[in-house]
Amino acid sequence: MALVNRLPKSGLYAITDPELSHERGLRTCVQEALGAGAAMVQYRDKVASAEQRRERAKSLLDLCRRFDVPLIINDDVDLAKAIGADGVHVGRDDDAVPHARATLGAHAIVGASCYHELPRAIRAVHEGASYIAFGRFFPSHTKPGQALASVELLAQARQQIDVPIAAIGGITASNGRPLVDAGASLLAVIHDLWCEADCAPRAQALIDCFNPARF
Repeated sequence: MALVNRLPKSGLYAITDPELSHERGLRTCVQEALGAGAAMVQYRDKVASAEQRRERAKSLLDLCRRFDVPLIINDDVDLAKAIGADGVHVGRDDDAVPHARATLGAHAIVGASCYHELPRAIRAVHEGASYIAFGRFFPSHTKPGQALASVELLAQARQQIDVPIAAIGGITASNGRPLVDAGASLLAVIHDLWCEADCAPRAQALIDCFNPARF
């Protein structure tokens, strides 16, 4: 298991959607995003069988190792432990962060979804989260009905939380920069990253949100 200090301080957090990338292949699309400079990858797959998920996760872990980028597994602590991934991202369950930390150890990266709730984020950090995620911030293909988080929430969280903060939900190259300015360390992107045939230019455009010279 990798060390917590592998967690990037900022950058593009590429979250997979095998259904969006099925025509060209999940590994090919992720490789393009990594080649453009994605800082971290999360394997998220809600439709594959357990065997398929294990094989896909192992393949992505090998790829991420080549680029020296952490691979995080979405909401499956056992899979993360089984393949030796860098960590896991967990959701609403009250004991999710302590369970992940206890199972994966002190050096694992543990991320926590905190939606639009600052108290949840503060609690998650206290329980051992390596980073927290707020969102959705904009209309989202993945979670269209989820409550919106505000840009002001990022600014408040940045003043009270000393771990990286990820923003997620409808983020594009056109709307990502204000989130970075407000305090987002990572832009977590699904649909806008994989919705076109060539992922590299889209990844680069999202990464440019962290470059003040481009704005």
